[in-house]
Amino acid sequence: MLLATPPTGKKRVSLRSRVTMLAASCVAGAVALVSLGAYLTVKENLYQQVDDSLRQKAQDTVQSEWIAQTPSGDVPVGLLGVSGVEVALVSPDGSILFGDPRNLPPISSAELAVVHESDHSNIRTDQKKDSRVVSVAYQGDVLVIAQSLDPTKKQLGDLALVLFLIGGAGVVVAAVAGTAVARTGLAPVQRLTRATERVARTGDLRPIQVDGDDELARLSHSFNLMLGAVANAQMRQRQLVADAGHELRTPLTSMRTNLELLLAAEKPDTPQLSEADKVEIHSDVRAQLDELTQLIGDLVELAREDAPPLTYEAVDMVEVVEQALARARRRAGEVNFEVELHPWFLLGEPHTLERAVLNLLDNAVKFSPAGGTVRVELRPAADGYAFLQVADAGPGIKDADLPHVFDRFYRSDEARTLPGSGLGLAIVKSAAERHGGAVFAGRSADGGALIAMRLPGSSEPIL
Repeated sequence: MLLATPPTGKKRVSLRSRVTMLAASCVAGAVALVSLGAYLTVKENLYQQVDDSLRQKAQDTVQSEWIAQTPSGDVPVGLLGVSGVEVALVSPDGSILFGDPRNLPPISSAELAVVHESDHSNIRTDQKKDSRVVSVAYQGDVLVIAQSLDPTKKQLGDLALVLFLIGGAGVVVAAVAGTAVARTGLAPVQRLTRATERVARTGDLRPIQVDGDDELARLSHSFNLMLGAVANAQMRQRQLVADAGHELRTPLTSMRTNLELLLAAEKPDTPQLSEADKVEIHSDVRAQLDELTQLIGDLVELAREDAPPLTYEAVDMVEVVEQALARARRRAGEVNFEVELHPWFLLGEPHTLERAVLNLLDNAVKFSPAGGTVRVELRPAADGYAFLQVADAGPGIKDADLPHVFDRFYRSDEARTLPGSGLGLAIVKSAAERHGGAVFAGRSADGGALIAMRLPGSSEPIL
C-alpha cells in the first residue's frame, strides 16, 4: 500500500498552535481596544481637569472681593495665594505688572488680545514650556496663569505602563488557556488522526473511542460508522472471493479430470475409451462449461449490483415481467405459467429488474415438477408499494433454510443436486434493495416456495 506523503518545504502550523494563536490574538485585540479606550478617556478627563482647574483659579482670583478692593495701580498681593501655578499680571502693551521674574508664565499676543475679546478669556497649550496657559481680563489688564503638563503626562505614562502590563498578562493567560482548551478540545481530532494514519498504515479497521456528544464526538461516531462500512465491505469481498473459489473448484476439478482422461485415451499403448464413454465425458464437459459460464455471469451481475447506482429511468414493470416470462418459457419445458399483472411504474434500471425477475422465474421452474404451474402475480399494495410474487408447486423451503435463501452461494440440501450457483436469489435481493424495496420468502398455497419482491412506485405512468 502506498501512503501519501505530505509535501516538504514550508512547515505547516498545527491546529493546536492556530487555536492558541487565535485565542491570544483575540484577547490581545480586545485588551488593546479596551486599553486604548481607557487611555484616551483618562487622557481627555485629565486634560479637562487641568483646564477646569486653571479657569476656576483665574475666575476665583479676578472675582475675589479682597482683590477687587485693592487700589488700582497697587500690586494685588492676593495673587500670591495662587499656588502651584505660574502667575503674571500683564498690561495690554505687554509690560509685566506683577510676577516672579524667575517663574513667569508664557506670554504671547494671544494673551494680550484677551482685553479686546468678547469673552475676555483664552486658554491654549504652550509647546515650548509644555504647559497649559489661561488668560483673563482684569481691570483693563490681563491675568495670565500657566500650569505645567508634566504631572499629567506622568500620570498618563504610569497608566499606559499599567495597561500594557495588564494587557500582556492577559495575552499570556489567554495563550495558556488557549493551549489547554486546544489540547483538551482537540483530543478527539488527534485520536481521529491517529486512527486514520493507523488505517492507512496497517489496514486495521477497529473503531476509535468516542467520548461526549458534541460535534467532534459526532464526527468520531461518523468515522466509526465509515470504518464499520469499510470493514463490512471488506468482509463481504473476502467472503465472496472465498465462496466463489469454493464454487469454482468443483466444476474445474471435474472438468480437469475429464479432460485428462480424454487426453490420456489419445496416447498410444493406453486403453481406449468407448464411444459411449466419450459421449458421456463430452456431455459432462459441456455441462461443466455451462455451469462455469452461469457462475461467472452471476458473479459479474452481483458485482454490478454492488456498484454505485446508475441513472434511473421510468420502468413499466408489466413490460419487464413479460420480457422475463418470454425468456423463462423457452427453457421451462413442461412447466406452465399462470400470470396476473397489474400496471406498475417506477424509476429504476430495466436490465437489473429483468434479471431479478428472470432469476425468480428460473428458480421456480427449477423446483417445479413436470406439468407443474408457476404462478406470477404483480399487484399494487398500500403506501405506494407493489408486490411481485412468484409461487411454485415444488418441495418448498424448509423453516431452517428460510433465513438464508437470499445469502450468496447458499444452497439447501435439496438444491445441491440441481444446477445453479446459489447466487440467483442474492441477485434478486440486491436488485430490490437498489430500488428501495425488499424481498420475502415463504410457502405458497400449493406447498411450494413463494418468493416476493416489494417495489416502490405508482400505478400511474411516470412522466
